[in-house]
Amino acid sequence: MAQPKRRWSKARTGLKRSTWKLENKNLVACPHCHEMMMQHRVCPNCGYYNGKEVVAKKEN
Repeated sequence: MAQPKRRWSKARTGLKRSTWKLENKNLVACPHCHEMMMQHRVCPNCGYYNGKEVVAKKEN
């Protein structure tokens, strides 16, 4: 089995790992209730997705 010729330095390892960072969530306004929500997800506030009610919410 192939083996690496030499070990990567700590600096090179750090440069490779520097791209593994958290990104901001891409929030958009829900077209039904206008609350901020993540794209392509069911709205946690009203339960609608793509103009249809997917999750029934209890009214208090």
